[in-house]
Amino acid sequence: MMNNKLLDSAIRKVPDFPRPGILFYDITGILANPEAFRFCIDELSALARSSGAGALAAIESRGFVFAAPVADRCGLPLILVRKKGKLPGATVSRSFALEYGEDHIEVQKLELEKPRRIFIIDDLLATGGTMEATVNVFREHGSEITAVGAVVGLPFLGYGKVLAGIPVHALLNYETE
Repeated sequence: MMNNKLLDSAIRKVPDFPRPGILFYDITGILANPEAFRFCIDELSALARSSGAGALAAIESRGFVFAAPVADRCGLPLILVRKKGKLPGATVSRSFALEYGEDHIEVQKLELEKPRRIFIIDDLLATGGTMEATVNVFREHGSEITAVGAVVGLPFLGYGKVLAGIPVHALLNYETE
């Protein structure tokens, strides 16, 4: 089994990206390391199963990379949460604040018609703004969020406050920059 040190060694820390003062946690090293990637998929799959979810939601774009194999392993449908303007047909949109700006997410309306128990996956949790917007879209349409999972967590940026009351699982937490 992989430990945090080995997972940490696969994550490259890039200062001043995408803006000065931001430390970017680049997870592409995990994708280049089959053992690290397998560890992430195994752990996220176990979390999704234990949450009792009936569907997974993945946040664009790196969340897709982790959620698709988890959905396959768990035999669950996968709902894509995309940036504004990327989905065809009718959508529901929410804006949210980033640690370095503002953005929007969208979910296709047809995915929201039937309330479900949903486990949400993303690559990284920072301020929690993207995840909060995602949670709100699903809750406003009658779905229950069973838990959220991420490869990397940055609790010092406050996602715990934003997501209070939701089980949050990060495979590796960085306590300070």
